[in-house]
Amino acid sequence: MSGKHDLVLSVNGRDYAVQVEPRRTLVDAIREDCGLTGTHIGCEHGVCGACTVLVDGAPVRSCLMFAVQAAGKAIRTVEGLATGDELSVLQRAFMEHHGLQCGFCTPGFLMLVTGVLEREPDIGDEELIDVLASNLCRCTGYQNIIKAVRAAAQELRTK
Repeated sequence: MSGKHDLVLSVNGRDYAVQVEPRRTLVDAIREDCGLTGTHIGCEHGVCGACTVLVDGAPVRSCLMFAVQAAGKAIRTVEGLATGDELSVLQRAFMEHHGLQCGFCTPGFLMLVTGVLEREPDIGDEELIDVLASNLCRCTGYQNIIKAVRAAAQELRTK
């Protein structure tokens, strides 16, 4: 397969008509073709989780998925979490509990946890820590990220 392919990526409820080579990763298409730079590129090997987005509700390492594989699927990025100027429960919790320092890993954590809490709102503490361990953070020591996610999960359960 060679040449470029025309496809539509549905990101945060908006359709983006893009033309991509078959080997173009989803993260590159989101950032460069759709202009949404909130999704970060870290290791480019699926290890760090900085590029995590939701594809049909499931957390996906967008550096490991080709853009052509995402055609016809609902993609959500960190830009889609807030409603206008109102931050999501999880975004607010990260701020209130100091769950970020440099912020590079934050979009990946936010999308990972959003996907998990939407599917498993009553996830146990041990399972939650296991999930969080799949993304890397070099600044926070994880404790404040865990506090933020626990607080958000609790708030979401009471709503």
